[in-house]
Amino acid sequence: MPPETPGLPPVLTIDGPSGSGKGTISRAVAQRLGWHYLDSGALYRAVGVAAGWADLDLDDAGALVRCAFDTEIGFRDDPAGELRVLVNGHDATEELRTETAGAAASAIAAIPEVRAALKDRQRAFRRPPGLVADGRDMGTVIFPDAPFKVFLTASAEERAERRYKQLKDKGVSVTLDGLLREILARDARDASRAVAPLRPAEEAVRIDTTGLGIEAVVEQVLGIVGA
Repeated sequence: MPPETPGLPPVLTIDGPSGSGKGTISRAVAQRLGWHYLDSGALYRAVGVAAGWADLDLDDAGALVRCAFDTEIGFRDDPAGELRVLVNGHDATEELRTETAGAAASAIAAIPEVRAALKDRQRAFRRPPGLVADGRDMGTVIFPDAPFKVFLTASAEERAERRYKQLKDKGVSVTLDGLLREILARDARDASRAVAPLRPAEEAVRIDTTGLGIEAVVEQVLGIVGA
């Protein structure tokens, strides 16, 4: 475990591929600990949505970098306690959850200059009493000194089924086969990109969530933190 930076609040990083449950688990753990929460993927999705609104070409790296710097991104809880994401002053939460936004985020995240533009924004979430940060490079790049690191996995088939149920419950028309293909393609992109590829930090505790309920995983993670 790398030494924690003195004087900074503790960080628990939870990394993993799409559909591994890291968002649900991270938010639940943050609530139990009373810590702040960072959904790093939402930042990339927000830039992707803003790029779509501006009709930018996802192959135009320069335009996407400018978009990453210029896009205003904010977070707030609604009355039900659900996280809402504001993009340039507009509530884009539902749009961020679409597969189109996810694919755009994956493409944008492969651009080194975009990742650099968003690095300081992510690190600014580290505030007392602590932070739970979920993403793909939280433990390896953004918070390498985090004292607690977790890497969640699950079979591609289960991740596709989870996503299918989530989207169907929201009334989104999708197919299970299509989601499985998208997840496998995203896994390949995320694992093979030149900058911050998806991989567990050496000291991360790996948890396979296949077949496990949310509470069972939350308890495992809290045990790692010592809570």
